[in-house]
Amino acid sequence: MAGKNKAFVCFDPDNDLHCWNVLKSWNTEGLLSFKIEKARELNQLYDDVPEVALKKKIKEVLRDMKVLIVLIGNHPRNLLKYSKPEIEFALENNIPIIGVNLNTGRKQDDLCPQILKNELVMFIAFGQKILDVAYTNWPESYYLYKEDGKSGPYQYYDSVYAELRYQVA
Repeated sequence: MAGKNKAFVCFDPDNDLHCWNVLKSWNTEGLLSFKIEKARELNQLYDDVPEVALKKKIKEVLRDMKVLIVLIGNHPRNLLKYSKPEIEFALENNIPIIGVNLNTGRKQDDLCPQILKNELVMFIAFGQKILDVAYTNWPESYYLYKEDGKSGPYQYYDSVYAELRYQVA
């Protein structure tokens, strides 16, 4: 994974654009230790694109990602309408995924998209410091867990949030 320092973000632009804008502001203000990019243009659907062309395009765009960040809001079905191909690409190519709960939940909950339910994903609450911690630490843990054949959701202990003086964003 050397040289990969980008996090791509997928989200539901119909309902969670405000959270993407917060992430962009953290990025612009230098509050994140990494660069974020959105996986595709807002509202760009791939309904009419042949599957082979779609996978090629996604591979081109996401080949340099270190992590896929999935913003999980109140409309997981709508999220998948826009982001399913990127999530599938990350799962198929062993790219670590960080599920960011926009409802302040710190672990996998009922809003988690079905596609992520049994996968090796770090779930965190929406917050700048915890996102930075997850980006810095999750990829290495992910690959170690994968080597050991582990799967399923992971989350940080409440003590990590307390140490970060976590506040709801």
